[in-house]
Amino acid sequence: MIATKNAELNELLKNFSVDRKAYGFQGINQGYINDTYLVLDNDYPLYILQRVNHNVFKDVHGLMGNIANAFQHLKDQNYTPIELLKTQSGNSYFKDEETGYWRLMTYLNNTTAYDNATDTGIAFEAGRVVGKFHQLLAEAPLGNFVDTIPQFHNLTLRESQFEEAVLSAKTEKLETAKAAIAFAKQTLEKLKILDNSKLPLRVCHNDTKLNNILFSKENNKALCLIDLDTIMKGYFYFDFGDAIRTVANTAAEDEQDHSKITFERPFFEAFIKGLESNGPFLHKEEIDLLPWGAVFMPFIHGLRALTDYLNNNIYYKVSYENQNLDRCLSLFYFTNKAIEEIGYMTQIVKNGLTPQV
Repeated sequence: MIATKNAELNELLKNFSVDRKAYGFQGINQGYINDTYLVLDNDYPLYILQRVNHNVFKDVHGLMGNIANAFQHLKDQNYTPIELLKTQSGNSYFKDEETGYWRLMTYLNNTTAYDNATDTGIAFEAGRVVGKFHQLLAEAPLGNFVDTIPQFHNLTLRESQFEEAVLSAKTEKLETAKAAIAFAKQTLEKLKILDNSKLPLRVCHNDTKLNNILFSKENNKALCLIDLDTIMKGYFYFDFGDAIRTVANTAAEDEQDHSKITFERPFFEAFIKGLESNGPFLHKEEIDLLPWGAVFMPFIHGLRALTDYLNNNIYYKVSYENQNLDRCLSLFYFTNKAIEEIGYMTQIVKNGLTPQV
């Protein structure tokens, strides 16, 4: 079975501008959406091969255009670039009639990723590289980026999808998720405080959880962000809040023991210092909303997981029936922690971040 898979993947690689040889492949099971393989030459890692899930990403051409556009700007002495390998016909991806859409990227050797921060150094570097990412993309024309998932972080849409799921869900699921549903309704009311009207649109990553940041194994310096499928227009508090939910929280996303879910103030402060190390790049109105971004992002991810659970797990990959509910409950628990820390976060970002004049 493995030999068959290797033979099929080697045939796929012939469509890209790489040396013709027999490569080895190692599956990477970290993500929820795409199928990812490490491409090996005699056990030495060379490339990342991915099949893009076109059931989730309907506009693969637009998605790959976004990534190619971003890569043109993500070049700096403090940001290590990843490159797309062209197909034989010069495209950034290959469409196979049977297996779908494939892309090939360079692999950064001697790197690692963390699911959660383990010290303030990692938290600082995460903040620094997220800030550098936004600085480098600040000059990228917004019109060159399409919405790969329209209204991805639109709370009104996610609320509507949640309400529809509640109406159609099975009785036993509604009972099992009763506490989560109640918390969702309460928090939706609190988040009406968010006002995007005065915020600048930016090119955002939109999925800046910590394990989407590559670190050097040699010195733990953050090198770059990966998994750019959701790079598109958005607001900075999206990327801020998504990072904080895995930097300040030391528990797994689907942790069932909620006593392990914490809000680590030293990690939050280190992340802010990392952002500030890039120099001013945020407007005052953006800074003012950052604490609520740390509430918004874990909540909206939890709401989506809850909605998927009620819809019988049709979006996220799950390894057991209630995994989406466990994700939801864990994310909601951290959401509540973040709500309790609003005053503290407000003071830290006010004192720690210099507005762009």
